[in-house]
Amino acid sequence: MYRSAILLLTALLLLSGSCARQDDYVRIEGFAQGSTYHVICHPVKGMNAARLQACFDARLQEIDQSLSGYNKGSLLSRLNAGEDLPLDGLFIECFERSKEIWAESGGAFDPSAAPLFDLWGFGFSNKGQVSDAAIDSILAFVGMDLLTLEERTDGTHLVKADPRCQLNFNAIAQGYSCDVVARILDSLGCSDYLVDIGREIRCKGRNAAGEKWRIGLDRPSDGNMEEGKDLQAILHVSDCGIVTSGNYRKFYVEDGRKYAHTIDPVSGRPVSHNLLSATVIAADATTADAYATWLMVIGLDRARQFLDDRPELEALLVYEQDGKMENYWKM
Repeated sequence: MYRSAILLLTALLLLSGSCARQDDYVRIEGFAQGSTYHVICHPVKGMNAARLQACFDARLQEIDQSLSGYNKGSLLSRLNAGEDLPLDGLFIECFERSKEIWAESGGAFDPSAAPLFDLWGFGFSNKGQVSDAAIDSILAFVGMDLLTLEERTDGTHLVKADPRCQLNFNAIAQGYSCDVVARILDSLGCSDYLVDIGREIRCKGRNAAGEKWRIGLDRPSDGNMEEGKDLQAILHVSDCGIVTSGNYRKFYVEDGRKYAHTIDPVSGRPVSHNLLSATVIAADATTADAYATWLMVIGLDRARQFLDDRPELEALLVYEQDGKMENYWKM
């Protein structure tokens, strides 16, 4: 599964301090959702690194089979193709949280905008023929209010008010995946960990040096494709999810105009504003993931207003002003 909002986080494990404490930590790496994952954690009694990785791999494979739009055999892909199937718990949880945030955002965050993502070339299929008529036609069947859950004898089903409705969970699924892996560690009694899936992060406790986790944020300048080489900031965090969304790694230029991958589900068009990236720190990675996309859709001024009204959130907005890159901190 590859998320349409390319994420800009590089996890930095601080390796200074007690060698004995460092040796206590394990690092597990693997592949998931079209990217890599890394877990750094204090060891769990009775669970070595191999057994932990087997747990992570199995759960991440279940998420891929449920929520991936790139896996053509996944539950999501089959539902998008028109099949009527009972849903699993992963799908139901992700759908319900997505619908909550869709309502909260006034439609700025909207997984049902999947056909718009496809039209502009940032979804699960090749770019379509973009026109005002095509956009208006698709907008007629975009909106999470057109999708409901229905209980039947064989389980919960997704009901579409229009058969053309489709879903794309790329703006929330990797953050959600981080939280699912974190739940495994919590259930095993692990008190210190960092979960990084495709540069989306959920962390808890302390790193090997006994300090908060250090997270490097890449500078959101076009052409900065090498993670960790050119950093905008380094944050020290714990007990949170942290996700960055930006428009400088996934875009194309057509007829001299840049088209960013962030699509406004309300207008049906790519955004065009001076907000370059949005990093959100929230209680969990699912929320941070969705909110980071939401802020990138609404732009700097509305994002600042939103953050000012949400004392539970921390954030860094990087924007361009008078040809210079500026930071707006809400910490």
